[in-house]
Amino acid sequence: MNPAEVYILKQSEPFKSILLQLQAIVEAVAPNAELLYKWKIPFYYCNCIPLCFLNQSKDYVDLAFWHFNKMDEFEEHFTDANRKSIRSLRYKSVEDINDEVVVYVLQKQLEINTNPFKLILKPKHSKK
Repeated sequence: MNPAEVYILKQSEPFKSILLQLQAIVEAVAPNAELLYKWKIPFYYCNCIPLCFLNQSKDYVDLAFWHFNKMDEFEEHFTDANRKSIRSLRYKSVEDINDEVVVYVLQKQLEINTNPFKLILKPKHSKK
């Protein structure tokens, strides 16, 4: 079994149900996305580019993504949690998940489809 799937299935309730619901939505919107286990959390990659990641922390689950400055709708649903380059949709129960918002964010991420790590990581300067 994929380590990312193991991560999801080993979570306690209600977090496991939240993660499974988000997983179903991501895979419906981006059927070619690949679920990988990176930095000890599940990441979805599409065409070798990170799409989003899932993270259970404290009493919530984050569906996190980049390119938040390109979002035209649903900005009130985003949580920055004092992060500069990432925003997330945060859920404490399955009932909190708004499919319309999640689908919009994922479709927008797919439309942008640029590697966020190239945007946030500064190039190393070579010494001459």
